[in-house]
Amino acid sequence: MKKNVSVFCGWGRAIMAHSFADLSDLVATLAEEGAGERDIAAYVTKPHLVLSYAPQQLFLDPSDMMRLDLQTYPDNEETGNEETGIGGLKIRQVKDEADAAAINTLYLSRGMVPSDPGFIWHQARSEAIIFLVAEDIVTEKVIGTVMGLNHSLLFDEPERGASLWCLAVDPAATRPGVGEALVRRLASILKVAKCCYLDLSVIHDNSQAKALYSKIGFKPQPKYFSVKNKNAHNQALFIGPELDDSLNPYAKIIVDEARTRGITVNILDAEEGYFELSRGGKSIVCRESLSELTSAIAMSRCQDKFVTHRWLNRANLKTPAFQLASEPEKNIAFLQRHGSIVVKPATGEQGKGISVGVEEEDQLHAGINKAQTYSERVILESYHPGQDLRVVVINYRVVAAAIRKPATIIGDGTHDARTLIEKQSRRREAATNKESSIPIDQETVQCLAKQNATLDSIIPSGAVVTVRKTANLHTGGTIHDVTDVLHPALVESSEKAAKQIGIPVVGLDFIIQAPDQPEHIIIEANERVGLANHEPHPTAQRFVDLLFPLSVTGS
Repeated sequence: MKKNVSVFCGWGRAIMAHSFADLSDLVATLAEEGAGERDIAAYVTKPHLVLSYAPQQLFLDPSDMMRLDLQTYPDNEETGNEETGIGGLKIRQVKDEADAAAINTLYLSRGMVPSDPGFIWHQARSEAIIFLVAEDIVTEKVIGTVMGLNHSLLFDEPERGASLWCLAVDPAATRPGVGEALVRRLASILKVAKCCYLDLSVIHDNSQAKALYSKIGFKPQPKYFSVKNKNAHNQALFIGPELDDSLNPYAKIIVDEARTRGITVNILDAEEGYFELSRGGKSIVCRESLSELTSAIAMSRCQDKFVTHRWLNRANLKTPAFQLASEPEKNIAFLQRHGSIVVKPATGEQGKGISVGVEEEDQLHAGINKAQTYSERVILESYHPGQDLRVVVINYRVVAAAIRKPATIIGDGTHDARTLIEKQSRRREAATNKESSIPIDQETVQCLAKQNATLDSIIPSGAVVTVRKTANLHTGGTIHDVTDVLHPALVESSEKAAKQIGIPVVGLDFIIQAPDQPEHIIIEANERVGLANHEPHPTAQRFVDLLFPLSVTGS
């Protein structure tokens, strides 16, 4: 076996500790970690000795190693590089530079260290460093990836082992089993390559991942450990629980950005997302992305959707037809005039109390009653079919944009709608730190009924069923970035709307035909925007730029 082996993987190096005879050489190799990279020394058997060489530089990674015995792993009839149609997925190796870029996007979406797409593309046909992607056979979109290392080919390991790295699945993916399909395909490829085992490292408390790996056949390997450098990306793993560890993702993304600039952070109320940022003689209190720079007047214009429409209309911006719910005959006249309407609380958030596509008088009355549980005033709007677009404007400039899609399930021909919803809801919770889940309520029942289904219906294999009318993240909606293709007319309307309301940070909701087309209707303005939903776009960076312009460190 080759000595002192480190394998560059794009995001950093996989350092094979069992190839080092001298532990001081292993520590010296770790000290050579490149800027912005994340090296991992795996297969460490004496971590206490390794750490003794550089206790201020290194830490013991809180992960467990698991191993799959490939010699007993079931043979797979597919011996080529593609496996098509399994659960609506195509598992294959990288075929072009677009795949390489998609892998990097997946890394960023899961908070992982990004790689160089050029490096990934260079390994496209490698049998030693294997990059696989999962492609949805309907949308043809890459929704998952995994990387494998063949130890025998890389450094002549006599045990003919292999290791799995960087399993990542699109947090907005609706197809079940993407991660499992990727792991099984990688195992099959490595088995055909005569590898004897497949190892992986998983964070100690990731019970969901461990359950998946155990299902496939992985067993714990308690004699092996991993050691990493104390760098900014690993900080959460070695400093222990923070006093503000209960901050939600929308507050934490701002706090983390502020700290990287040397801005002092004082957590005022972690549970509710309040914190104070200070630099020099300046201090600003925030609640997530709502700061003291947003005036109470601007906030009131956003909070009341009826007022929002009035102010946007004054600037000749496009909104739905609207009126406040009042006497029954006036409400019915509005419904008859427009045929299909939306009923929503005039004040509210997270999609609560909204009824979409109301077409009958009894639905109208029920929708108003539901909305009134959240707001005394109820607004009626003309319904406009199309895609739901969220545009983030910071300092009156568009920073990010994403299409928001309602929650859907994909049938497997075996399970009923209720079970599929529950499974998809668990996946959404896992992907969003429990920020997103799919309620099973009257709206869900009505949504299914419009598609000739009930909660007890067996959904045919491959059938895509929408289970919510609204695309709100908190009710299971998914987010799909479209910033780079946003039509100039949408950019112009967004920035004009922010200036009209007088709000420096806002999330504007549009109904559009397509993100690269100009047609649109503005339906809402949100004063507290979930900046974390739009990574990797620099939403938190632009927010901190706004608060502390002298702290700007880059373009």
